[in-house]
Amino acid sequence: MTEGSGEATGALAPERPPTITAEVRSDGTGQIVVDGVLSRIARADLAEAGAEVTSRVAALAARFGGPLQMEVRDPEGIWELLVHPDGRVDQAPPDGELPEAPATTGSHAAVPDEPGPAPRAVPAGQVLPTLEDLVATRRSERREPAHRGFRRGVAVTTFGLIKPGPGRAERRVRAAMRAVRRPLDGPRTVVVVNPKGGAHKTTASMLLAATFGLQRGGYTLAWDNNETHGTLGWRAAVPEHDRTAVDLLHTLPELAAHGLVRIGDLDGFVRSQPAEQFDVLASDENAASIASIDGEAYGRLHRLLSQFYRVLVIDTGNNMRASNWRAAVESADQLVIVSTVREDTAQSAAWALDALRAAGHEEQVRRAVTILSAPGPKVDKDLEKRLRAHFGALTRTVVSVPYEPGLVGGGRIEYRKLKPATREAWLHATAAVAEGL
Repeated sequence: MTEGSGEATGALAPERPPTITAEVRSDGTGQIVVDGVLSRIARADLAEAGAEVTSRVAALAARFGGPLQMEVRDPEGIWELLVHPDGRVDQAPPDGELPEAPATTGSHAAVPDEPGPAPRAVPAGQVLPTLEDLVATRRSERREPAHRGFRRGVAVTTFGLIKPGPGRAERRVRAAMRAVRRPLDGPRTVVVVNPKGGAHKTTASMLLAATFGLQRGGYTLAWDNNETHGTLGWRAAVPEHDRTAVDLLHTLPELAAHGLVRIGDLDGFVRSQPAEQFDVLASDENAASIASIDGEAYGRLHRLLSQFYRVLVIDTGNNMRASNWRAAVESADQLVIVSTVREDTAQSAAWALDALRAAGHEEQVRRAVTILSAPGPKVDKDLEKRLRAHFGALTRTVVSVPYEPGLVGGGRIEYRKLKPATREAWLHATAAVAEGL
């Protein structure tokens, strides 16, 4: 294969169309190969690289005097295009097949001499279509054109004349979104556990709640169920107040005395995360306080909060013997086991699963989701393989999420500043959780 210096050039034999292949990558680089001559491409992103490919092949088609077929590889697969000299793009027909031309008379399309047919009579016994039938035939989300990447670029550059379907990665994302958004039969409680500090429990609780909130349109709560003090409130958006679960607990008798509790009554206790459409209930943040939340207190708060939130994501403390920890596990519709890909945090997670099974929670463990978080830019692949095998044998599924510098500093978690790959990984993790609710 030889390499050209710029445009895909070379004389085209009029009797034989050239063989054209192209590749475009996520970073905007790519290449075109025309009869063995390679030309490289470097653009700002995948969509621009795709537009450059079609532009160059259209120029070749103009010199050839007719449409040219090319095979394109993008990050989501391989597909065939037919590029016309004027820049239009069609999906290439199967080998040997050409689109049927309309029936003609001479050089003009055949036009009926008579008016259109009269309305068709309905045979006796035939069931007429209803509104439900019409709705059932509307375009499914699964058949919508691609919304991202090279395929989206083709739709834009052809002004919608060709609307390629989504590739494999985009189809997986859409399936994950449907899983997170599916209707629930009632409020659901997700409990995130690992008795070791630094295992990414709080990070997981925040990102699961953010994903549920964004995909479901709110009514999601992230709750720090630490018996004394946790850090969930510190990692949320800057609050308008400093009240916590302890304050809400102390106010419950007063709220109950007024009769029916309303969602607005909770505004002074939860911390709204408007960008991600979920709320945070922090644990006690008063260094001088000796207040604590026990199992009975957890139950009272859980009964109240379940009246107003569709999904409650519970960030647990490190003391598995604490009554509020045990009460949270008892209330869980879905357990989530989190660990970094490290020996110490993984051993802590494995110990917790052994303890839960010994305490009679075998079914909850079997239906649990394990999330393995990369602790740094480089991951010990052998250890990750061991952990996937171990937790995969104990829990329903194991999901890996990538390292993200913005999550390791311990400061406020800003979801929209995370890398797209990180947000997508947490979408898939949340979908795995949602499938168990």
